[in-house]
Amino acid sequence: MSRSDRGRVLGICGWSGSGKTTLVEYLVGELAGRGLRVNAVKHSHHDVVLEPPHTDSARLRRAGAGEVMLVSPYRIAIARELREQAEPPLDELLPRLSPADLTLVEGYKWEPIPKLEVHRPSLGRPALYLDDPHIVAVASDAPRPADAPARLAWLDLNDRKAVLGWLNSWLTKNS
Repeated sequence: MSRSDRGRVLGICGWSGSGKTTLVEYLVGELAGRGLRVNAVKHSHHDVVLEPPHTDSARLRRAGAGEVMLVSPYRIAIARELREQAEPPLDELLPRLSPADLTLVEGYKWEPIPKLEVHRPSLGRPALYLDDPHIVAVASDAPRPADAPARLAWLDLNDRKAVLGWLNSWLTKNS
């Protein structure tokens, strides 16, 4: 699933508090600013409130609509109620997005897609790359450990331009 008819897909994974969203926000801004079409998928373990409960679209969802599309001159949002159904897998969700040059997927640690891990040893959590062969790069605020697999690119998390440079190379190499 690393490449679909909708462009490249790269997961950004790591433990809570590692800086994933900050990095994704930077990467999206830089790439979009260069004219690339970039989508983002953000997984959440929490209930997501998309609009205040008194709005028309929320009322329609509560009334039983399976999906509600909210459209304005500024954006379109589709809210789909799962109503006891299992959360759909990523490969079912990605085709719902518009075509893009790159889709960055934050979360979804378990998905078999190429991933960049954001790792901060100071959080006291184990590195994910140790058990995930789909992780192709690690952005960390710590030096590369001697036992890190040679297949991994090791990036300085505090040098966002270097991470962006790696991503540009990865996109070129895998296009």
